[in-house]
Amino acid sequence: MCASPLCLWRVVCSSLLALTAAGLVAGCGLGAGNAPSGVNLTVSSDFGATVLRESSAPHVQGSETAMSLLMRNDAVSTRFGGGFVQSIAGHSGGQRKGQPIDWFYYVNGIEAPKGAADTVVHAGDRIWWDLHDWSQTEDVPAVVGSFPEPFLHGTGGKRLPVRVECAEVQGAACHTVTARLRSLGVPAAISTVVPGDAPDTLRVLVGRWLALAGDPAAQNIARGPGASGVYVHISANGSALSVLDADGHTARTLTANAGLIAATRYSEGGPVWVITGTDLAGVNAAANAFNQATLRNRFAVALAGPGTVLAVPQPSP
Repeated sequence: MCASPLCLWRVVCSSLLALTAAGLVAGCGLGAGNAPSGVNLTVSSDFGATVLRESSAPHVQGSETAMSLLMRNDAVSTRFGGGFVQSIAGHSGGQRKGQPIDWFYYVNGIEAPKGAADTVVHAGDRIWWDLHDWSQTEDVPAVVGSFPEPFLHGTGGKRLPVRVECAEVQGAACHTVTARLRSLGVPAAISTVVPGDAPDTLRVLVGRWLALAGDPAAQNIARGPGASGVYVHISANGSALSVLDADGHTARTLTANAGLIAATRYSEGGPVWVITGTDLAGVNAAANAFNQATLRNRFAVALAGPGTVLAVPQPSP
């Protein structure tokens, strides 16, 4: 959810119009109806570094919106007429060390396109609120920390087709990623890399960075967090991966055996996950880290060789 004044105004207007049309008050549910089952609610700060609340069984009553679910389970203050969250459990947006911080929320790892009062919660949804610095980008279109979402429940209550696109279809990394998804009951298709927009499809790109760099979503990652929401810089020859902090500064540069698991979005297509590395060892390390234990509550992860996981972005000093 965006945080710039103009963008906020559009979101708030949309939410308030929806509330008026439905005769609702911010913080109330949609009313009668079956409560969505299997909902998970997470509240964190600093790109998931500090988890303030995590519940696999939050209190749910009838039909819910992301806003009503949050207000039913936490102490919340709002602004802009109730359309924007100001604080959760006493943790407030505003300024920190001269940088803007605000609350953003994601549904199944996808940045919500609407205000929270206008987003209906569906069965199996993972709702994740995070308070973080948005000085480098107000738009983080997708994150990996809700895995195995969005592969299981998709978006808007609709499961999306999944396509694993591999630089080496017969390679170990391609096999590992596809097997991991299929073990979860996700019927993932396999293909070579098909650059371009793929509406309503979850694409997973697997391969060395140089083999993926021609894809538009990967090109956005190469442009840095302002273009993709992914806090990394990758050298032109793909041999060095710099992990950035929330201020956009290089926190650590990785070379041989380095891997990356990140998610972004290109144009109007579905989320694009990228499982890549500076070399084949890095790609394999990333593929092996494609699991819930490694990814949980992280916006993206880098691998400094097998078993060494770095949160992306890294904490600012």
